[in-house]
Amino acid sequence: MKALHIITGLGIGGAEQQLRLLLRHLPVRCDVVTLTNPGAVAEGLRADGVRVRDLGMRSNRDLGAVPRLARLIRRGSYDLVHTHLYRACVYGRIAARLAGTTVVATEHSLGRAEIEGRPLTRGTRELYLRTERLGAATVAVSDTVAGRLRDWGVPASRIHTVPNGIDVAAFRFDSAQRCATRALLGLPGTAFVVGGVGRLVTGKRFDLLIRAVAALPGVWLVLAGDGPEAVPLRVLAARLGVADRVRFLGECGTAGPAPAVPAVLGAVDVFVSASREESFGLAVVEALAAGLPVVHAACPAVEDLPEGRVPGTTRIGSVPGTSDPTKELTAVLRHHVESGVRRLPPPPAVDRYDIRLSSRRLMDVYAQATDTATAIPTERAHP
Repeated sequence: MKALHIITGLGIGGAEQQLRLLLRHLPVRCDVVTLTNPGAVAEGLRADGVRVRDLGMRSNRDLGAVPRLARLIRRGSYDLVHTHLYRACVYGRIAARLAGTTVVATEHSLGRAEIEGRPLTRGTRELYLRTERLGAATVAVSDTVAGRLRDWGVPASRIHTVPNGIDVAAFRFDSAQRCATRALLGLPGTAFVVGGVGRLVTGKRFDLLIRAVAALPGVWLVLAGDGPEAVPLRVLAARLGVADRVRFLGECGTAGPAPAVPAVLGAVDVFVSASREESFGLAVVEALAAGLPVVHAACPAVEDLPEGRVPGTTRIGSVPGTSDPTKELTAVLRHHVESGVRRLPPPPAVDRYDIRLSSRRLMDVYAQATDTATAIPTERAHP
């Protein structure tokens, strides 16, 4: 089988990093097309030996992208097209139908009121649903997302849940690496350190972490990630008088000076994900694999599992509007500080999210989608 993956962009982000990791484990020949922004993940994919093309879309309404994609699909003689992220799903499904090629889409970032961090509008939803019908299957990264798709009216028979995956072994705790990373980041050897990972955007609510740490003398904070909120968060830390106890690492896992995410997680003592809304919560799973106690708000990766399956996690904000989120987070972190530093065995639930299992599940979706397309021939259309 030969597959083409189409994604909106290849800057540092959860879906983009997940695609790179997945391609390392799929037993399929894969090429990648990015509609725009061939960033750091594109460089990483090329280093892995994956062919990456930049379609060079000029705007969200660059309709010429459709025939360009269709020609590329046809010339590549792909057996299957797999799309990722909203814009790529819309344009990619149309182009694949025009090229007469089976298409599967993964829904990475569908929230209750947002998609990929942007407000959901009636027009956004309608365009999504109209183009969704052109595909053979839609993959949800969590049961929560699968439920949202059903609520939108996507037939249950077309939805397949394939959870995001991680390389579990890469996050195994290493005490020597912990010491080296702390020294690199200028963290005191005995300090209690809170960690956060993700794009620095409003919805991730990293401001809560800064406010909580400001209320806990002697506690440090490490934030791995970059984004439009980087400057406002630095200003907040300075205004609260904790700039010297907060480390902003920028993007990790690239060619820059910052350590990779597994090393960062090894250097901290508790992980916090305060996101207002998530479709999965990949950073939480990575933290659990690193043996960290986790404090989280929205996190389908944990919430979709039976209660008690993920020890070491504490949920905050489960009853919206009943408490001050900063005070609640501060109280939970204070309890962790008073309990002392501890490393936990990764919970068995982490194995559910092993990337090898995710790749096998996705291959089952590919097989079913291509079998269905073969059973019901469609006329090949040309732009």
